[in-house]
Amino acid sequence: MQPKKILILDGHPAESSLSRTFADTYAEAARAKGHEVKTVHLSDLEFDFDFGQGNYHDFKPLEPVLEQVLQDIEWSDHLVLTTPMWWGGLPAKLKGLIDRMFIPGRTFDTRNPNKLGFPAPMLDGRTARVIITSDTPGWFMRLVYRRALIHQMRGQVLGFVGFKPTRFTWFSGASYPKQDSVQKWIARVTRLGATAA
Repeated sequence: MQPKKILILDGHPAESSLSRTFADTYAEAARAKGHEVKTVHLSDLEFDFDFGQGNYHDFKPLEPVLEQVLQDIEWSDHLVLTTPMWWGGLPAKLKGLIDRMFIPGRTFDTRNPNKLGFPAPMLDGRTARVIITSDTPGWFMRLVYRRALIHQMRGQVLGFVGFKPTRFTWFSGASYPKQDSVQKWIARVTRLGATAA
């Protein structure tokens, strides 16, 4: 397998979490197989996650930490995002990171729309893996919520800027998991990291 440049973003705002465990597990397994890995922990980043006026003409300049994460994304071949699902969506700080960092001229091009009329993605050629923890059972997420967060992340966020394919791993019962469940989850993430999947 050709070595990949992998950026792992631990999207949990707390310093200690299952998301961080999965990020570190994936990183260790990928490095052991010769992949080049960078890891970013959301809890380490200080930035204003309010986009502000909500337009693309005079948005806030990126803080140095956001500029570095964006450069790391541009450097990568493969993005791994670990995150909890809170209230059906992403944690506010992680959503703020996306709002602030995925800006026109760097991640998508509003001046040159594609054939469907959408802005052209600027991060083409990259793949992604999103590892989500939640308390919502997988069957309920599929049948009732119609995998809304997955559709959002695949189509309206990562796919919008060029990540294709984006694959998902879902672990439910995450608030009070059984120890044997956690060990199975870690083993699964280890396999993903070892194959850079």
